[in-house]
Amino acid sequence: MHILRQGYPFIGTMLVIAVILYLLFGVFGIVLPLLLAAYFAYFFRSPDRKVKKDPDIFYSPADGTVMGVTEFYDDEYLNADAKKVTIFLSVLDVHVNRAPLDGTIKYQRYTVGHYLPAYDKEAAFENERFAIGFQKDGLKFLVIQIAGILARRIDNWVSLGSELEQGEIYGMIKFGSCTELVVPKDVEIFSRKGDKVKAGITVMGRLKQ
Repeated sequence: MHILRQGYPFIGTMLVIAVILYLLFGVFGIVLPLLLAAYFAYFFRSPDRKVKKDPDIFYSPADGTVMGVTEFYDDEYLNADAKKVTIFLSVLDVHVNRAPLDGTIKYQRYTVGHYLPAYDKEAAFENERFAIGFQKDGLKFLVIQIAGILARRIDNWVSLGSELEQGEIYGMIKFGSCTELVVPKDVEIFSRKGDKVKAGITVMGRLKQ
């Protein structure tokens, strides 16, 4: 387990505030900033996970709770009938996103939006979002990061043409959020509403042979 560099400014700010409050008010002034520093260290954690590679399965792209599995026509990237798994990430979940399968990034789209609670049904349409389209041979799939009511920034460390390995970390959403996995309709989905999932560990679906 390690702490992402994106968390250092948050942790450092709280520690500086703790020092200042200690000088002004003594030991009682440092309790809240130290608690916040500890929380930020916890939030920006990134567990080291050994991902078992399998070209026929989709791992969950995020830690959290499955909010639903739906079928629809995806006209953003797949341009075909598709299945979508929606994952809600609470402020206590690990917030890094991992590639569900090997693939090359062929599509990226950032959309400025509102900040509805991530569990709100309208959040996927109205909130800030970042969609990343992967391609592996002839297979296309899409991962969408959706900001929540507390989130104010979606971070990605990849660009068009980047090649990611299954389970590789490519980004995160700061604080409560939602992640969607969109795959072709013929992919067998194992996840169900209410399931707890972990990125790079939970098998979310399998390519039908």
